[in-house]
Amino acid sequence: MSILGIELRRSAAVGGALVAVVVGVGALYGATGRWSSGWMALAMTVREYLLLLWPLALAAGAWQGRREHRAKVTELFATTARPRAARMLPVLGATALTFTLGYLLVTAAGLARIAPTAPYRPVLNFAVVTGVGALSLVAAVWLGLGIGRMLPALVTAPALGVGGVLVVFFSAVGPADRLAAALSPVHGSGQFHDYQTIDNRVSGALAIWLAALAVTGLLLFVAGGWRTRTAAVLPAVLGLVAATAVVPRDRDALNWPVDPVARELVCTDDAPAVCVSRVHANVLGTLTPPARQGLAALAKLPDAPSAVHEDTRTIGNDGWPVARHGVVTIEVRIDADGGLAHPAAVVNQVVRGLGVAYDGRCEQRNDVVERAAAYWLLGREPRSDVGLVPGMIEEDPGINAEAVTLWQGLRALPDGQALARVTAVRDALRACRDTTGMLSGSAR
Repeated sequence: MSILGIELRRSAAVGGALVAVVVGVGALYGATGRWSSGWMALAMTVREYLLLLWPLALAAGAWQGRREHRAKVTELFATTARPRAARMLPVLGATALTFTLGYLLVTAAGLARIAPTAPYRPVLNFAVVTGVGALSLVAAVWLGLGIGRMLPALVTAPALGVGGVLVVFFSAVGPADRLAAALSPVHGSGQFHDYQTIDNRVSGALAIWLAALAVTGLLLFVAGGWRTRTAAVLPAVLGLVAATAVVPRDRDALNWPVDPVARELVCTDDAPAVCVSRVHANVLGTLTPPARQGLAALAKLPDAPSAVHEDTRTIGNDGWPVARHGVVTIEVRIDADGGLAHPAAVVNQVVRGLGVAYDGRCEQRNDVVERAAAYWLLGREPRSDVGLVPGMIEEDPGINAEAVTLWQGLRALPDGQALARVTAVRDALRACRDTTGMLSGSAR
């Protein structure tokens, strides 16, 4: 323990790990909105930032690996009776310990922010994803130690740092999905939905490869000759073969898999029911009042919906929404603080389609007609959706002007007649019929 303590005080292990912590925490807090939705989003974001941390660990290991050469004591230490491997173990232990703690500190910094707003905690899967990320840094720093001792030039560390960025990036996007999943610590960490996870079978295959790569780095570091160093490549080769053999073939497991528990609906105890996914359960209280306000507006229609559910479909995995009688589906977005993003847009989301879900298979949708009808139900003049959900909705400004004209025509009618026209629009949407002219009485 005293030797390990000396290594921690005098080696580059602590300094390199601290740089990794600063870079990791800085990257996290520079983009809090990417991981504010929950634990798995945080774990995958930290894994994605291995694009920066992995090359740093590789370069730090290479810098430490040339220490004996830099101090010109290689031949002196070679004459000691103590075995070479025994002399190297404290360095290996110090670097593994510090970079593992560094990775965990970056993750803990994120947990400290989302702990109050993230009720869904998949502890086991979170631990697996985080553990594999920490293992990848150990593999990187040990590989750097081996290369740095084998090639103790001043340029080795910076060259490995730059090369490490390229290796991590191209290993994630270049090979086929199965090979990328077995090779790259950042594969699968890019987030496309809030229910996303990393399959434990993929994590297991990656762990096999990273452990083998760490063994190769260790052998390179303790090797005494070129034959031993050449043989050190064997664990990496065997690890790659084993990892590609066990990695799953199912594309849904390789690319953006869904955590079914995170996607389960959690609902209010009273009616009208408002439901959100379990991973978004913390915003249910904020979402409920405006969602019910939207339902109250739709209640003017006959056979109106009586519940609001979060739309839990995911890009690439699910098709168009399946219409459920009496249910309006809306998107739920989380802001950078873990709360409900754009709460002012909720009423509009509930009412805008008159309770009929948008289906890409039906092309008979008229935004002007639907907006005028929706705002007649709300009892206020139509307003443009531009800016209501920043960065999500773009439209021609003329749409709202036309909707205002139709809305004014509805306001001039008796309530019963106006309601009949709005109801006819809703029924046409359900049947996927053209709604043009229905509010003005000129429908074909």
